[in-house]
Amino acid sequence: MRLFNAIDPHSYAVHPYKRPTIGSIEDLDAASLQDVIDFHKTFYRPDNATLIVTGDFDPKQLDAWVDRYFGWIPKPASAIPQVAPTEPARSQDKRYTETSETAPLPGLAMTWLIPPASDPDYIPLQVAGALLSQGDSSRLYQSLVYQHQVAQQVGAFADGRVGTGLFTAYAILASGHAPDEAEKLLRAEITRLATQSIPSDELDKIRTQLLTDQLKQRQTAQGIGFAIGQAVLTEGDPARVNSDLVALQAVTADDVQRVLRKYVTDAHSVTIDYLPQARAGESAGKGEAK
Repeated sequence: MRLFNAIDPHSYAVHPYKRPTIGSIEDLDAASLQDVIDFHKTFYRPDNATLIVTGDFDPKQLDAWVDRYFGWIPKPASAIPQVAPTEPARSQDKRYTETSETAPLPGLAMTWLIPPASDPDYIPLQVAGALLSQGDSSRLYQSLVYQHQVAQQVGAFADGRVGTGLFTAYAILASGHAPDEAEKLLRAEITRLATQSIPSDELDKIRTQLLTDQLKQRQTAQGIGFAIGQAVLTEGDPARVNSDLVALQAVTADDVQRVLRKYVTDAHSVTIDYLPQARAGESAGKGEAK
């Protein structure tokens, strides 16, 4: 959906995360064959790759296979170019409108900047997102879908990255409803979670669900490999594959409310209204700041 494709470009001011992972058709059309060759030589190299092996294997045999199949690949003498821009803190709220000729229903997404996945606050932010939107009993579902019936789908999640990440809340609206209705309810539920007492049984349930999801994933070799890769490549420490589980179980209600106040309710947001083409004039203009 175009709404989700618009989140990164509108949420980042300077970081390369604002560009699509695979680029744009304009980028591809502008690239020459030499550009492609140079890019491959620069970045496709042994010291810029990670090999993760999981399963029932003999370490000595694995070492021999790695030497045989990868050891001959030359390592370039030049250093790997590093791109490490600092995404600036937001100084104001901003709002954008995306339109679609084919979208059957309007939508809304709001984002806030959060620290990298390596930061200790990332796990409490994950818990906050789950408290808001995991399951039909979650706060956003109960408010927007069940009680007020302004949305047919809602969600909130912390997207941890090597650099600055995003906390995102979104709603796909029910027929006859507008983004501003969903925005008020989304913000109200986030504020309520950040300021009012969180029942211990609700927090216990969410922590258990998140832990169970992690353990179920690790029942397969592929799932274990993914968890290790996440720890190594995104969090920068292979030990996080285990320590994150301990940290998750230790998250308190105070932790959840502290990170929500710090990064969300007391911070500036980017809001994206997603409208069917005929209703584009009913919302804020593209790039409007407030």
